Amino acid sequence: MAYQAGGQRPVPRPVPERPEAQAYLQDYGVYLEAVPFPSVVLDHRWDVVLANTAFRTLFREVGPHPTALPDDNFLRFVLFHPDAASVLGDHESSWCLPMLARFAAALERHGHDHGLQAIRREIAQDPIMEAAYRQGLPHWIRAVGEEAVEHDGAVRPLVHPDPRWGATRCRIVGETPRTLQDMGYTRLTMVLREAPAPAPRRARRPRRAAGHLSVVPASEA
Repeated sequence: MAYQAGGQRPVPRPVPERPEAQAYLQDYGVYLEAVPFPSVVLDHRWDVVLANTAFRTLFREVGPHPTALPDDNFLRFVLFHPDAASVLGDHESSWCLPMLARFAAALERHGHDHGLQAIRREIAQDPIMEAAYRQGLPHWIRAVGEEAVEHDGAVRPLVHPDPRWGATRCRIVGETPRTLQDMGYTRLTMVLREAPAPAPRRARRPRRAAGHLSVVPASEA
């Protein structure tokens, strides 16, 4: 069972075997639920271990998908879900490329991990994403610098389904207590920043409206 703030859901995902660790996760889920901003605990594969109501609300209008739901595996959502760009503003440069860079680093550290290898195969089977991973990503990192890869402290655009927020931005705050670190987990919180005025909802658009990621020349996609 994978824990979720406010309850549990039947996902066949490994959880700590020790009762003390399980109890900690249960209590941490209660704590996470009290946080007013979208907050999520991820393992090294970006599988969602805990997510609060604010996180689920942010993605409440996302359509169904067999493998890339935001409260299942956040990396797959960012890379493969057609609705990702409707919530994650400036999707390519602010979300997709940083996540690809973090994935490449994780693959170096955990090269034999079956879950990461499965995601790598999915990237390879997608010509656009494979071109971004192999050609676009190194070029992008050289252009923007290594600091753009980091999540903690980054300010990134969002389109919130609640019109009180609308098109806004969030600062990503990484705040992982030692106990979660020891379990191999990471916590990220999206601290929403007030928009100057309520913004009208933008029409949903496919993530790849142009047919390719702009970081990759169309001839290489």
